[in-house]
Amino acid sequence: MKIIVPMAGKGSRLRPHTLTVPKPLIPIAGKPIVQRLVEDIAKVAGEKIEEVAFIIGDFGAEVEASLLKIAEKLGAKGTIYHQLEPLGTAHSIKCAEESMQGNVVIAYADTLFRADFTLDTNSDGVIWVKKVEDPSAFGVVKLDDYGFIKDFVEKPATFVSDLAIIGIYYFNSAEKLMSEINHIMDNNIKVSGEYQLTTALENLRQAGAKFSLGKVDDWMDCGNKNATVETNGKILEYEKDEFTEFPQSANIQNSLIIQPCYIGEGVEISNSKIGPYVSLGKGTKVINSNIDNSLIQEKTVIDHGNLSNSMIGSSAQYFGVAREISLGDFSVLDFLSK
Repeated sequence: MKIIVPMAGKGSRLRPHTLTVPKPLIPIAGKPIVQRLVEDIAKVAGEKIEEVAFIIGDFGAEVEASLLKIAEKLGAKGTIYHQLEPLGTAHSIKCAEESMQGNVVIAYADTLFRADFTLDTNSDGVIWVKKVEDPSAFGVVKLDDYGFIKDFVEKPATFVSDLAIIGIYYFNSAEKLMSEINHIMDNNIKVSGEYQLTTALENLRQAGAKFSLGKVDDWMDCGNKNATVETNGKILEYEKDEFTEFPQSANIQNSLIIQPCYIGEGVEISNSKIGPYVSLGKGTKVINSNIDNSLIQEKTVIDHGNLSNSMIGSSAQYFGVAREISLGDFSVLDFLSK
């Protein structure tokens, strides 16, 4: 089985954090979002992963090398494709056409999940969904009396269903999907100015394809700062047994750590209270601070912080007192200097 990961978006809703790091590579509890995504799929898919294909923008050689290492850790071949124009979800998959063979999982790299990942071999594919309060911002599905999908609707202006497609799909024939994607692109069939995957899925359904429903127990978004901080906390709770011990290189003095927390290599904490639901990336230093429910990246210094629901990037410096901030990489915020 192959995993196809479209991730070319700029992550503008998560700025300033995505100005220096592509959103799928932002660490959550010590691991990049995209690494957690493919590892979770590999863990529950029940099949050997032969290849992981990443569809990216112009992210640079260093990012590409990082992605190939993620595939290598799974024992899979890593492949890089480029989507240099934002022409839609179907177009992104078209960019990876050379890898679209056999059975595949397509997973868009801006979400994490906990789900029953049963692959229904009696259907042509599985579409994972989650009930949402406002379906107008999503592609949604409607079901027939037998539980199969009977309609795909992209961002409905009026209510048709509250079952939102979360961006994870299984297909037993990548070739059939590619044939339909090529059809809509060759005929310039667009929705809201873009080539949509839901268009291809609806055309396949009308041609007789059967798609069954996959339901998620939890769908964790990483679209903006608040959602990403919340997702960090959920991951720490789900995997709290993995965070009971701190690395030997961490130096913690006169401080209280309230679990669950992720403490990276070389972290220094003194005269502080940390947690619950805090991630501190490697090499970060925290002094005289209280921090809860926050995501702090690598090699950052925090002195006299009083932080909650906050996200701070790498190599940043924060001096002062606040309750909630979003500070990007290499930034300096100093309330203490005169």
